[in-house]
Amino acid sequence: MKRSPQFAGLCLLALLAPLAVAQDTHVSRMGAGWSQVTTGTLTGVKNLRVRIDVGSVAVHGAQRPGIDYSFHMLSTKASEEDARREFQSYKVNAYVRGDTAWVVGEWQGGHTMRMGPAHMTMARGQERKGFPEFVINIPRDTALVKIETGGGGVEATGITGQVDIESGGGKLRVDDIGGSVNAETGGEAIEVGTVGGDLKLETGGGNISIGSVKGKIQAETGGGNVVVLSGEQGVVIEAGGGNVEIKHCVGRVKASTGGGSINLGDINGPADVETAGGSIRLTSAKGRVGANAGAGSIELYGVPSARVETGAGGIMVKFINTAAERSDSVLETSAGDITVYIAPNVAISVRASVDLGNGHHITSDFPDLHIDSEGDQWGPRTLTAEGNLNGGGPVLKVRTTTGDICFKRAN
Repeated sequence: MKRSPQFAGLCLLALLAPLAVAQDTHVSRMGAGWSQVTTGTLTGVKNLRVRIDVGSVAVHGAQRPGIDYSFHMLSTKASEEDARREFQSYKVNAYVRGDTAWVVGEWQGGHTMRMGPAHMTMARGQERKGFPEFVINIPRDTALVKIETGGGGVEATGITGQVDIESGGGKLRVDDIGGSVNAETGGEAIEVGTVGGDLKLETGGGNISIGSVKGKIQAETGGGNVVVLSGEQGVVIEAGGGNVEIKHCVGRVKASTGGGSINLGDINGPADVETAGGSIRLTSAKGRVGANAGAGSIELYGVPSARVETGAGGIMVKFINTAAERSDSVLETSAGDITVYIAPNVAISVRASVDLGNGHHITSDFPDLHIDSEGDQWGPRTLTAEGNLNGGGPVLKVRTTTGDICFKRAN
């Protein structure tokens, strides 16, 4: 059958047009102002991209064939006509292009917004006035969800694929994600439930809370606390000035904070931790532990070997045998007591000293340790202790400038 050129042109336009878009808008009175709600549907596709100048976004996955969305905006204008004019200054487009559904929100008439952690350039006072809110429901098996907002909170839940989030400033929350997650906000908290892949987080100045992650964890905050309940493939944490807590990790842990405490639970691997101005506590580790505190106490309750240093504070370490290869250990403080617990099956060679021994002591539960002192009562005295326990093994060096040293048998 011969078809006309007009028919061919219509077919081409149909192919180029956005797919399966239906949208409806309602404006109604709300208190002293006005509310606008826009709803629409899109064909379910492989990916979702959300890019808005400003506003909060919530994306929820479920067992469903397509996508529906709603967009809510408020106005304090007295008349409906003025409110509608204000609503029209923020334009929302939703469409499908290839295998990706797009939801785009843009200010019209000169309002500008830089995406990402850079701060909003919109006039001060406009950023919270009629703050837009997007809610998008998508198929659970969506492969990729990417959300960008110049400023606003973001939530993503119930998605089997990958999630990428970037907000200029707002609280982020993700949960029940099957793939990897990469989330960044210029400021405010980040909350994470369960993630099946790797997790990478960054906030300019908020707390980070992480539930259970099967992949690797990397998290950074400029000025908040970080809590990790469970990581299955290692954890790297950097906090500008807050506390760090990791309850369980299968793999290597690396954590640092500029001015807070570090509290580690059961670590099934090595750990390296550092704080400029707080204490360090660890329940157990199956690999070598490195711990450094600028000024604070350090307590390690079950490690095969350790390198520990604090500028001013006490040290307590319990040495046990684990499956990890044991190496030499060093425990050192400038001002504080050091207590060492040694399990009965640990073979170790001890070298200990107190630089300024006047008024201090070295005590031991082990007769194989020989304790001695140098100097007299009128001058500086140095205390030392040496000996091989259970036949000797990796060297344990223990040193305090001014403080007591005590060696005890571990139960």
